[in-house]
Amino acid sequence: MAVEPVPHLFTVDDYHAMADAGVFAPDARVELIEGAIYERAPIGPPHASSVDRPNMLLAGAAAGRVIIRVQGPVEANRHSEPQPDLTVLAARDDYYGGAHPRPDDILWVIEVSDTTLRFDRRVKLPMYARSGIAEVWIVDVNAATVEVHRRLGPGGYTETIVAHPGDVVSPLALPDVTVAVAAVVG
Repeated sequence: MAVEPVPHLFTVDDYHAMADAGVFAPDARVELIEGAIYERAPIGPPHASSVDRPNMLLAGAAAGRVIIRVQGPVEANRHSEPQPDLTVLAARDDYYGGAHPRPDDILWVIEVSDTTLRFDRRVKLPMYARSGIAEVWIVDVNAATVEVHRRLGPGGYTETIVAHPGDVVSPLALPDVTVAVAAVVG
């Protein structure tokens, strides 16, 4: 009888234990996605500026109502601790000092993609949907677009909007906050 090998999926607790044991270099850029540990690409200038732009826009438009976490970890599920480029969180007095935010804390996630678009669409986006994260924006640096994925259904997000320079988008969680795509993509 043939038996197929079964991959070992790391949990968030395993991932933290490995980090505590020094398995990763202190400056390692890694994240846990669906039980697998992925090295993250270096951040180049186009990527960095495409993170800074929406950060500054949202910090002004939603000041005092949310916490904006830049490239910080979130515990999406038992086997995933991604580090989205921007995570817009429900405001809390402790700023999540006791534990990483979980899906119920996350208003929406923004991933900036210049070299990682395929991975963000095929791996991270479905993981966010399965984790119950209500809305994900993917800033496609090369196409100068913002993909808005929202309205969770059984198979993932049921609404996708591809916004171009000249368009304005608003998150479901803060419909009064309008974001000009041109201001995000530069």
